[in-house]
Amino acid sequence: MKPSTTVNNEINVAICSYNSADYLPKLLQELITQSCPIPFNILVIDNNSTDDTLKVVSDFAAASQIPIRYVHEPKQGIVFARNRAIDESLASRYIIFIDADELPEKGWLQAAVLSLSNENADCVGGKINISLPYHPNWLNDDLLPFYGQIDYGQNSFKITDESKPIWSGNVAYNMRIFQNGLLRFDSRYNRKGEGIGGGSDAIMFQHLLRNDYHLIYEPNMSILHLIPEKKINRSYFLKLHFIAGKKFGTFKAPPDGTKLFGIPGFMYLQLLSKIYKFFIIYFKKPHAYMREA
Repeated sequence: MKPSTTVNNEINVAICSYNSADYLPKLLQELITQSCPIPFNILVIDNNSTDDTLKVVSDFAAASQIPIRYVHEPKQGIVFARNRAIDESLASRYIIFIDADELPEKGWLQAAVLSLSNENADCVGGKINISLPYHPNWLNDDLLPFYGQIDYGQNSFKITDESKPIWSGNVAYNMRIFQNGLLRFDSRYNRKGEGIGGGSDAIMFQHLLRNDYHLIYEPNMSILHLIPEKKINRSYFLKLHFIAGKKFGTFKAPPDGTKLFGIPGFMYLQLLSKIYKFFIIYFKKPHAYMREA
């Protein structure tokens, strides 16, 4: 299917949505009240939702003075939704991604646009605060970044290494980096439906760093990530890291070296070391063991 014709606006604010009808009304309301120095429109990519996403978007589009576009992407998964948003935005100057379960804070859009234009940046990422329905004792601060939390301070700066990653839940791109058709999110790191894991945004971030794109962290580009209760459990983090490790082993780990049952020998030593460390922490610091687990 060919991308539909993009309206003649400077910016697409893209929401990739799967069964997010409960979140969309508040998000859309917050977006249409954002101030912006140049025109923008809202682009909702519906990735085969089975809820009332279409009705919610249609109702807002009919009443909004800000253009709201609905596009259905039939290939299941966040990577296909993000890439469809890029394809739908090729005539635009910028694209800004925000997830359906997030809310922009005042000045979010303006901060993103000013950073892109004033710094002539290729990519800008912002602060991500999180809102938890409750906070169990085992959920230490070092786990919160796996909900997407980002706070690198109150000053903007150029990102030059992987120690300060930015994520696609709150990221803006200059469309010039996508317009030759070669750069897109990597479908090997897809996440389907209500699944967890993925990693395509990390792969994109690493690619941009390696190829000397101009990346900026902008703290005033701030959003609130709403964490559902179903993600407040230990198994969520264990599954998330298992999937990440499996994908790393499949697509990035070097194939050389001695193997036993198809598994590189160094991984057995690593496993024993990690198990030992895990039990030491489990018995000495029972509320701090999840990160090592």
